[in-house]
Amino acid sequence: MRNLWLLMLYASDLLRHLGAASVAVEDNPDDIADLVAEILAQSVEARLKQSLTPSYTGRHAIVNRVRGRIDLLETERKRLLDKGAIACDFAELTVDNARNRYVKAALKAIVPLLKRKDLASRCRTLSERMARNGVKGGAPTRSEISVDRIGRADARDHMMIAASRLAFDLALPTEAAGQIRTFEPDRELVWIRKLYEKAVAGFYDFKLRPEGWNVHPGKIVAWQVEMQTSGIDAILPTMKYDIVLENARLGHRIVVDTKFNSLLTKGWYRDETLRSGYLYQMYAYLQSQVRPDDAMSSQSTGLLLHPAIGEEVDETAKIQGHAIRFASVDLSVGAESIRRRLLEVATSQALFEHT
Repeated sequence: MRNLWLLMLYASDLLRHLGAASVAVEDNPDDIADLVAEILAQSVEARLKQSLTPSYTGRHAIVNRVRGRIDLLETERKRLLDKGAIACDFAELTVDNARNRYVKAALKAIVPLLKRKDLASRCRTLSERMARNGVKGGAPTRSEISVDRIGRADARDHMMIAASRLAFDLALPTEAAGQIRTFEPDRELVWIRKLYEKAVAGFYDFKLRPEGWNVHPGKIVAWQVEMQTSGIDAILPTMKYDIVLENARLGHRIVVDTKFNSLLTKGWYRDETLRSGYLYQMYAYLQSQVRPDDAMSSQSTGLLLHPAIGEEVDETAKIQGHAIRFASVDLSVGAESIRRRLLEVATSQALFEHT
């Protein structure tokens, strides 16, 4: 659970907003829940002092004057005009919006995970304060919060929302609004695969971008097609890289492929062999993108990075000009060892000395 929380931390947006405080969060994976709650509480307190961000929210109500659009059917059916009333649909500026309800729900969600009783009490009190300030509704659905966009005018909410997202991730919620429970077994594996990929991308973005690397998660690339029939676009598969690391100064491009399973499997005539499908996929990723106008494409490298428990795989082969490294990262060791391993497999000279 400690290292699962560490993965969630790297997969979140919170580290980008912490600055120097990120060191404390990274170095204390056992206390991540308390640290996230502290950050969330501080950001909510700051927003309450300045007033919560309002937004226009659709509302349907029976009122005594026309507001917005008249609901003629309900007005006539209930004979509201005889009572001096009218049914209307209108937009109302309110703090009881999806964003603030999400934050209030996050304050409640993280309480059971906290070690510090004073911090748990503080989160509960802040949730109650938000309710007194007009945030009355329950937790929004995932679809409701997904359409909420934080613009430049809402920059003060960035830290609060980032901490809220991580608070929900630590609590392992399902899509059900307002409930805290673990995933169903058939959904858990899909979730953790996506978490591992996003965590690796977030880690490299946080650690390598300041060193001059560009990090591109989920990058879609096109096949180098020279001739084609009219219907090929409709059936040609899309190529989507998990992560691409590029450093123009060093002239390095690394295509990272993450899979949440063992790098090795049982072979026909030997105990262990690399999973052939993954090797073919990486070869296609690298070789299909070679072109004369892209200097890094002919020597780009591949990294198949798989998680492991209590074992280590680290082998490299050069195939038609492209070095491909097959490596694992042991998620059962300490946080510092995981960070050191992730950096080493992507940036050590061992990956590039074959190029």
